[in-house]
Amino acid sequence: MSFDIDVTRQHGKRRIALYHRTQARIVALIGPSGAGKTSILNMVAGLLRPDHGHVSVAGETLFDSDRRFALPPARRRLGYVFQDRRLFPHMRVRNNLLYGYTPSSPHSLDDLAGFLGIGHLLDRWPGTLSGGEAQRVAIGRALMSDPRALLMDEPLSSVDPRRKAEILDMIRHIPDISQVPILYVTHDLGEAHRLGAEIVMMT
Repeated sequence: MSFDIDVTRQHGKRRIALYHRTQARIVALIGPSGAGKTSILNMVAGLLRPDHGHVSVAGETLFDSDRRFALPPARRRLGYVFQDRRLFPHMRVRNNLLYGYTPSSPHSLDDLAGFLGIGHLLDRWPGTLSGGEAQRVAIGRALMSDPRALLMDEPLSSVDPRRKAEILDMIRHIPDISQVPILYVTHDLGEAHRLGAEIVMMT
């Protein structure tokens, strides 16, 4: 498990930059709105190109400006969990989970559904789920793709506070069952502490 991120990008008058190298299982980027947290996630994912630097995840180079190398987003094998979940409304939960499935995935649908606590939701439509249920499904879909890392962008911002703690505990154990490191964006320091994350402050 590792992240090696050294990127800079000029965004208007603002310079977004991060240098962080770690073996931590979970890294939390913390800071106020506008600090560039999501931009960093998008640079790691390949959705935004850094002006300069490099990105390596789990020992694999994804971007290196000196070598003029940029792996396309679809080949980076990164599971991205967005703030707004982005489930397919025309697919039941089961098919949402299986959408990104690859044969190399170490997870079976039943085992992962059990870990996420969504086994009873497999035949439901996304529109009938609560915010917390939908986000568990979104996390499951990302894990079914056998990612080398998970990128999570304020995934619990719309989740009922009563459910947030139990979902944070579940996320904290994802590296235990999958050996997948997590880069987690939040403005809530309490979330980062609950995850046992290595904290990176952005201002």
